Amino acid sequence: MAKNGVNIVGVGAATGYGWGADALWRGVSSGKPAAVLHGGYGADGDDQVWLAKVPAGGDPADSPSLFSQAMRGVAREAIGDAESRGWTPGRRVGLLHAVVLGDVADWRQFYLGDDGQRRIRDYMRLLPSTPISTLMQEFGFHGPAMNVSATCSSGNVGLLTAKMWLDAGIADDVVCVATDMSLTPENVDHFVRLGAGVVDAEPLDACRPFQEGSRGFAMGEASVGFVVSKSPAQSYLSILGGAMSHDGFHVASVDPGHREIMRCVDDALADAGVDARDVRYLNAHGPGTAQCDAAERAILSEMFAEARPDVYSIKPLTGHCQGAAAAVEIAATALGSEHGIVPAPPHVATAHPQLLDGATPMAEGITIKPSLGMGGHNSVVVLSTPN
Repeated sequence: MAKNGVNIVGVGAATGYGWGADALWRGVSSGKPAAVLHGGYGADGDDQVWLAKVPAGGDPADSPSLFSQAMRGVAREAIGDAESRGWTPGRRVGLLHAVVLGDVADWRQFYLGDDGQRRIRDYMRLLPSTPISTLMQEFGFHGPAMNVSATCSSGNVGLLTAKMWLDAGIADDVVCVATDMSLTPENVDHFVRLGAGVVDAEPLDACRPFQEGSRGFAMGEASVGFVVSKSPAQSYLSILGGAMSHDGFHVASVDPGHREIMRCVDDALADAGVDARDVRYLNAHGPGTAQCDAAERAILSEMFAEARPDVYSIKPLTGHCQGAAAAVEIAATALGSEHGIVPAPPHVATAHPQLLDGATPMAEGITIKPSLGMGGHNSVVVLSTPN
C-alpha cells in the first residue's frame, strides 16, 4: 500500500527552451530539441557546436551573474505558482539548492578576465552561500537552508532531502532548486573528450537512449525550482518516497554488475510502499551512453518484467543538464501530469519495445525516476499523479 507522500505544488524553470515553466512545457511537448548552434568552442574557439544553453533573460537586479539570476528567477516563479494553486507558506520554509560545479562562468571571468581581483561585494557573488542568502532574505524565510551535491543525481537528492525535512518536522515547506549553468568551452571540451558529450550533431541524431546508434548525450543547462509541501494546495505530483546509494566502483563508470543500482530501486519502492507491479512509467536517466542504457535495460528486465512500464527520457530534448538533470526531468513529468501528456521524444531508430514514441497521453499511476550520477551516485524518486 503506497504511503502518504509530500506534494510538488509549484514549478519554475529556465532551460535551453527559454525562461519559464511554460517555455519548458512547450518545448518538450513539441518533440523538438532545445539545442541550437553556438560559436566560440573548439581548440581555436571558432567551432560551432550544438548546446541547449539557458539564454539571457533574467533580472539584472538579482545579480550580474546569469547563474544567480536563474536560481532566484526559477525559485520566484515556483513560489508564485504555488501561491496561485492555494499554497500558503508555513512558519519554517526551508531552501535546498542542488548544485555541483557552481557559477563556473563567473569563476572563469574572475580568473581569466579579472586576474583574480574584485571588489569584495562582487567577489561574494561567487560563493555558493550567496544565492541562498539573497533568496531567503527576499522572502523572509527562516527555515533550514543548504546546498546539496551528488553529480547528476543532485535534483533527485534535493527532492528526497526536502521530503526528509518535511517528514521529520524540520521544515513546514521546502523550496528546492537545482541549477547547472556549466557549458563553458573548457567543460564542454572535456565531456566530449570523455566520450560522453556529443556536440557535432543534432541531438535527436546523436542522443538516442534505448535506441540503436546512440553516441552519448546532448549537453544542456537549466535551473529548476519546486515548492514541496504537505499543504492541501493543488498538486502536480506526490513524492511517495525514494532511495540513494553509491556504487563505490569508479569515478566515471557504472558498475557493470548493476547490484547497487538494483538495490536502490528496490529500496525506493519499499520506502514508498509501492509494488513493482504497480509502476506505470520509468522516467529514465537515459543519457544515451552505452553503460547507462545497459543499466536501465537491466532494471526493466529484472525488476519490472511483469509490470512492463512505459519508458521515456527527455535528455534528447533538453540536453543532459548535469546537476539539474533530474530536476528538469521531474519538472517535465509534473507539467505532463497537469496536461495529461507524457512528453517523450520521437523515435529515430530501432528502439526498446517499451520506449514511448513521441508525446503520448498520460495514464494515472506511479512513475519512478532513477538518476545515475557520475562517480556512482544512484538515486530513485517514486512519484504519483494526484489522487
